[in-house]
Amino acid sequence: MLRKKRKLLKSEKGFTLIELLAVIVILAIIAAIAIPAIGNIIKNSRIDAIKSDATQVLEAAKLYEASNNDAGSATNNTTTLDKDKLSSYLDDNDVSKLQDGYSVTVTEDSTSHKLTYKITATGKDGSVTVNFKDATLNDINSAKKGATDIPAQ
Repeated sequence: MLRKKRKLLKSEKGFTLIELLAVIVILAIIAAIAIPAIGNIIKNSRIDAIKSDATQVLEAAKLYEASNNDAGSATNNTTTLDKDKLSSYLDDNDVSKLQDGYSVTVTEDSTSHKLTYKITATGKDGSVTVNFKDATLNDINSAKKGATDIPAQ
């Protein structure tokens, strides 16, 4: 009878407290590494969303100029476009990441008649703010990952 009981005790399977603690420590280390990385991914995706809205506004300005052909109608071959002029050229007017005071300056080169589009705006998404100061489409696309001042000051 005693032998039978010993066999039952030896055949019981399970995890010891040390094994469980080791697994918990390993999971805690993985979490400590992953959480900051995920935070950076979220921040960069918010910056990219703001940059996308600024790009959309610049494309809307190009459509506006193509439709109205009034580049250079202002002094010094420069026209300034604001939200009111561009709203009908935006997809559902949804550039919600940019604050309402944005503007696009369109400048026509007097010799080549080439148009240059520059946006001045502030974009906000959660705790992330991106500032555009006379930024061209090239400035936006070539900005470093995570940059919040475009073009770089």
